[in-house]
Amino acid sequence: MANPLVDDRDVAFILDDVLDVARLCELPAFADHTPETFDLVIDSARRLAREQLYPTYRAMDQEPPVFDDGRVRVHKALQDLVPRMAELGLISAIRPEAVGGMQLPLSVAVAAQAYLMAANASAYGYVGLTAGAAHLIEEYGDDDLRALFMARMYAGEWLGTMALTEPDAGSSLGDITTSASPRHDGTYAIRGAKIFISGGDHQITDNIVHLALARIQGAPAGTRGISLFAVPRLRPEHGDPTALVDNDVRAAGMVHKIGWKGIPSLVLSLGEGDNCHGWLVGQPGRGLTYMFQMMNEARIMVGVNGVATASVAFHESLAYARERPQGRPPAAKDPTTPQVAIMAHPDVRRMLLRQKAIVTGGLTLVVAAARYSDLANHGDTEAQRHDGHVLLDLLTPIAKSFPAEYGYESNVLAVQVHGGYGYSSEYLPESWLRDQKLNSIHEGTTGIQSLDLLGRKVMADGGAAIVALAAVVERTAERAVAAGVDRRQATQLRDAMQAVATLTTELGQRGAAGDIEGMLRHSVDYLDLLSIVVVAWLHLERAAAARQRATRLGSRDGFIEGVLATTDYWFATDLPRVDTLVARIRSGEDSFVRMRSEWF
Repeated sequence: MANPLVDDRDVAFILDDVLDVARLCELPAFADHTPETFDLVIDSARRLAREQLYPTYRAMDQEPPVFDDGRVRVHKALQDLVPRMAELGLISAIRPEAVGGMQLPLSVAVAAQAYLMAANASAYGYVGLTAGAAHLIEEYGDDDLRALFMARMYAGEWLGTMALTEPDAGSSLGDITTSASPRHDGTYAIRGAKIFISGGDHQITDNIVHLALARIQGAPAGTRGISLFAVPRLRPEHGDPTALVDNDVRAAGMVHKIGWKGIPSLVLSLGEGDNCHGWLVGQPGRGLTYMFQMMNEARIMVGVNGVATASVAFHESLAYARERPQGRPPAAKDPTTPQVAIMAHPDVRRMLLRQKAIVTGGLTLVVAAARYSDLANHGDTEAQRHDGHVLLDLLTPIAKSFPAEYGYESNVLAVQVHGGYGYSSEYLPESWLRDQKLNSIHEGTTGIQSLDLLGRKVMADGGAAIVALAAVVERTAERAVAAGVDRRQATQLRDAMQAVATLTTELGQRGAAGDIEGMLRHSVDYLDLLSIVVVAWLHLERAAAARQRATRLGSRDGFIEGVLATTDYWFATDLPRVDTLVARIRSGEDSFVRMRSEWF
């Protein structure tokens, strides 16, 4: 059987049994949809992923973009693949019908996107980046700007990028130096350099619209002085999108990444010839605010990519373990006894089960986060929208970081299952391992996510997010017990949640007393701690749903048994780490803080 990329049964299980996404159709925003339309979208993406994107993955990994004479040429297959994704409406899938979208719930879009990312993450990257850039123009641009750029981007006629980072600023966006000066025609003269701009140049479409941060002349230093601009590679003369002229945007060099080989990462030069025009998006000085308001979806998308990259490698290693003969059972004394498939060896099953726990827990996590986004943006009551926002804000750093960090561990195990073949380029797991590493850096490193989580999200409004999480954890525990799940697991999860709540209060008191460094010292450990508990909550939710399905069916099939065993695994191996992490964070252990440069 060919690699399924993502388990169809698990996708349906998450949407139908675990999260009951069909209930979103009761909200006015999604009233035109039915579960059947959700299935149609997911099935279309699934077929495109399996039949067209996945067969091109190896070639794109082995034949990366070429930088020649100031232009970038990407793999020729992309000139067919990107339009096909655009034809499915994937760029504007979650946007309103008024702008050409399907007004699809993000939770359903995430399930569809997981197949595409698992099949060929860098190919999907062109679509995902364009969606984010066009959404910024839709949300904050005026009618003229939407007419000039947005419709063509949503249709896939022009593609887009996010041009934030600069060579000397990195993640410290308040330090950017790209400048913007008003021109007489209402545009701005843009001058500066950007780096790590994925999809910043290619031959797929004639035009590329960069959403770039820059500082208007005279604006204050720091983040308050940053504005957002639409900067096309070719600019429409006098507002005429059919009359395109060079806009002084140049690819100045290529960054050679270890993964995502199909999409170039570039250094862009803006305005070297003093002829680069940028269109202000929204209000001056609000650029970073606009970016951060869009960040939830971007971070969830990175999480989806982490899950997808772990998933495709898991299924590859699963198939390999079932087929690869090596060794004999320990009790077999006769050397002529036939070899067994490596699946028969307990340690191989251990590695496969850990991959399964990470992949299924991670997929449930990103769909759950997306569902809270749907409720936050489209809930039909103020309370529903408020609760959605609170839980979305809390889960976003986790939904981004858990799939990236634990997904990398899962990809390492996929290589390990393949043994000596795992680290050879003749087999695919090593390439997915390279791809996965980018996810812990994209859209903010794990360290940055941890500071956001502990420094902002859990401390906001007196710890309201932790209170909200504790409430949904309690509902899950009650559901699980009622469904027949082992009561000890419900108790174990409740105790872990209480330990997190108590620790969070203590850390908040440290910060209130002025010891901000002490509060944040172990922020990465705190992110890991809360991730373990959140994924345990979702695994218990899965176990409850599986038990309920078994009751309806009157039997437990292999899929249900697999869900239950995976929950048992997470509760036996990962949830016990809570006590160790709580103790370390509480202690304030500071060896790494005390270390000086010369001591290394």
